[in-house]
Amino acid sequence: LRKMLDLARDQRLYLDITGLGCYRLSRVPAWYDGMEESDRWEAQAAFWEAISKTCAGHPAVFCYDLMNEPVIGGQPKPGEPKWLTGELGGLHFVQRLTVDAGKRTAIDVADAWVTKLTSAIRKQDRKTPITVGAIPWAQIWPNAKPVFYSPQVGKHLDFVSIHVYPKTGEVARAVATIAVYDIGKPIVIEETFPLSCSLDEFKDFVDKAQRADGWISHYFGHTIDEHRKGAEPAGASVAAFLEYWRDHATIITKP
Repeated sequence: LRKMLDLARDQRLYLDITGLGCYRLSRVPAWYDGMEESDRWEAQAAFWEAISKTCAGHPAVFCYDLMNEPVIGGQPKPGEPKWLTGELGGLHFVQRLTVDAGKRTAIDVADAWVTKLTSAIRKQDRKTPITVGAIPWAQIWPNAKPVFYSPQVGKHLDFVSIHVYPKTGEVARAVATIAVYDIGKPIVIEETFPLSCSLDEFKDFVDKAQRADGWISHYFGHTIDEHRKGAEPAGASVAAFLEYWRDHATIITKP
């Protein structure tokens, strides 16, 4: 990790250190998968204390993202891993914090978990911003309220991170979703891409998303020219997206 941080510094990159990924089932240790909630949270806290000890004070570290798209609970579907859901292309992007909330509300669970992990980080690093990359459920259910960015939980976090993928014909809904997370802290669209819309609609979304203070999106390991020549995924369409992002980065970045 330290070598990666030094490389990023030398290349003038700033890293969103996202932890606790279990995207590939084959790489999830059996001991970790078999833990119950309390022990699992202890392991997660131990992870973050170790990571933040290495990262503290390094100029390449932009922030810590506690987990990619955590959800509070719910029993897994038949054949689904106990702790994971949101499978896409063989990868699991969504992780449960509990499978039995008992009498706790979703906000109670989120508050306890965020408190535990942020406390572990702050033992080693008092300054680096902390966030949680959240699914904005308001994009699906307009009346849905934030959990991780509710007053009780959001007070532990330094800025809002949400993952917004506009859909065809629903650019206005995607823009309105951002407003739900306007809680008086900076808002970073931590993931976005024209996955379910045209590039023109995506451009419209970016232009209208004035509440966003920062943007992070996807890079697939290939140059624009390599994508145009057929590099996966999606070849030319990804090339056009990267070209747009390159050309408009200075325009959408706030001073």
